[in-house]
Amino acid sequence: MKNEFYDALFEFPTVAAIKDVDGLDFALKSDVKVVFVLFGDICNIESIVKQIKESDKIAIVHIDLIDGLANRDVAVNFLKVNTLADGVISTKANIIKKAKEVGFITVQRCFILDSLSLEASKRYMNSGYADAIEILPGVMPKIIKKIVDEATLPIIAGGLIEDKEDIILALQAGATAVSSTKKEIWLE
Repeated sequence: MKNEFYDALFEFPTVAAIKDVDGLDFALKSDVKVVFVLFGDICNIESIVKQIKESDKIAIVHIDLIDGLANRDVAVNFLKVNTLADGVISTKANIIKKAKEVGFITVQRCFILDSLSLEASKRYMNSGYADAIEILPGVMPKIIKKIVDEATLPIIAGGLIEDKEDIILALQAGATAVSSTKKEIWLE
């Protein structure tokens, strides 16, 4: 499944990051191949993921943002047993490690706020658990290039991606893909 994920990112380097039902509906009709689920709860996550899978897209759930799921291994097990999710996004290294153990695609989300967080993000690049790194904000071409030069994993630029120019700059800096909640971008 990891290779399908990589192929999908290279084929269509825009990831739909959905934060509500309207975004879900729009993403299902778009050409995007990968969908990051940034909303939901334990009562509806199964249905959200099922709709994405029925549209022949890769469903990656941001486990930290699903209401009712704790920041513990049992939350990963819950998603594995109760949904058709292909993978998990998290800012928590322990969640990424557990998700990898149960066979999920794993995306480690890193907020790059200063030089300390930039240095800290490097440990995730070589942890062996993440299949990709999502860095936020994604509108920092010089920083993206620095990370790409040191990383062996695909880098997804996310956060504050507003338009086609932001996409082009992130991809030119070496990002494999960009993620955004802006529906208009999913069409580009």
